[in-house]
Amino acid sequence: MGNPKAFLEIHRQEAGYRPVHDRIHDFGEVEQTLNTRERKRQASRCMDCGVPFCHWACPLGNKAPEWNDALYRGEWEQAFRLLTSTNPFPEFTGRICPALCEKACVLNRFNHEPTTNREDECAIIEAAFREGYIQPRVPARRCGKRVAVIGAGPAGLACADALNQMGYTVTVYEKNEAAGGLLRYGIPNFKLNKAIIDRRIRLMEQEGIAFRYGEDVECTAALPQSTGQADAVVIATGTPSARDLNIPGRELKGVHLALELLSQQNRVLAGMAFPEKERITAKGKDVLVIGGGDTGSDCIGTAHRQGCRSVTQIEIMPRPVEGPDDPQNPWPNWPRTLKTTSSHEEGCTRRWNINTLEFLGEDGKLTGVKVQEIDWKFPVPQGEGAGVGAVSSRPVMVAKGEPFVIKAELCLLAMGFLRPEHPQYPENVFVCGDAASGASLVVRAMASGIETAKKVNEYLTR
Repeated sequence: MGNPKAFLEIHRQEAGYRPVHDRIHDFGEVEQTLNTRERKRQASRCMDCGVPFCHWACPLGNKAPEWNDALYRGEWEQAFRLLTSTNPFPEFTGRICPALCEKACVLNRFNHEPTTNREDECAIIEAAFREGYIQPRVPARRCGKRVAVIGAGPAGLACADALNQMGYTVTVYEKNEAAGGLLRYGIPNFKLNKAIIDRRIRLMEQEGIAFRYGEDVECTAALPQSTGQADAVVIATGTPSARDLNIPGRELKGVHLALELLSQQNRVLAGMAFPEKERITAKGKDVLVIGGGDTGSDCIGTAHRQGCRSVTQIEIMPRPVEGPDDPQNPWPNWPRTLKTTSSHEEGCTRRWNINTLEFLGEDGKLTGVKVQEIDWKFPVPQGEGAGVGAVSSRPVMVAKGEPFVIKAELCLLAMGFLRPEHPQYPENVFVCGDAASGASLVVRAMASGIETAKKVNEYLTR
């Protein structure tokens, strides 16, 4: 390393967010950037730790110590080459990845000030675009075989990119009007500007990948025939089915799945118009978000920008532990601790251990949601043979207190997604990303896409 003592002398410095009073009035990206000098100082903090747990934690196997060192020395093009040797789309992960590598950083164990890997990789890739290091990589030769990729989300894009570089003729089929999957239709613009996706798609098209939009290919055993007699097919359709909440009042106007709001808002920002009766908006409304994950957080930020009156977020699970350490999942694993996002900072009432009982309304419109506080308890088996200390491994929900009503004219269901089921496919059909594993992280989807491309190549060259 260029400065072996930097981690002792320089503290972690994050770029931070735009001021709340400024950012809630637009959908521009909330995260700021450091200047070149400060960014290089942050890269210098990557210590020569001997065992790079960051590399171990990253699903893509990013070599953070190598490209951080190059960044510190001002060798931006070398840093770019090292970064993209494992990560095909750093402009995505550099903005929205939760940075598993940072939680596994030795400095996180040492003083809870890990290297700013995520921000560093975003700075590297943006410099690469700005300085012209990135040029279309058109394969020197084609092998004569064709691969169809169903779905243009992060897994499908990563798989298509890898296969294209191997010399295959790749066609990506996407049911929506543009590529990106949840990157485009699930993540708000204030976290990922969609021009970033468009820039990458243009580059992939220049490299020879064909995109066919508005084509909803049915994933059946007849897939190879429905995709132009491709030699292999990759299914990367993600997890299209959100977990619903079928309780009394679900039909009321004002109760929506989270992606209905998020995808519509992103389409509006892209210039699409919706009839007033179809428009989902939080303007002037009390909003309730059911679900405590990232999708729920995105709903909070969107509601603020639409001009809501208030936002409440409830979660059926217990409140996570606070602080940097998770006793149940210690370093270098990912700590399941309380997470406060930029959207939460903009204003939100958060409650845990809350079960939803009923949607209430008048004249077919939502007016409130009946909920109840609960506890989670492990039942002790009764009767002979139960054994001393025998306890069920699955907690049971127990009602606590009387039900009460949360006032809301808009309720957004952000409770996760259902893992898709697949029929028995022919041997030349492969499944990757969330379509295979269930809902997960963008970085894991990309890693799965790259690994699936290798399997396709092994199959077609055997």
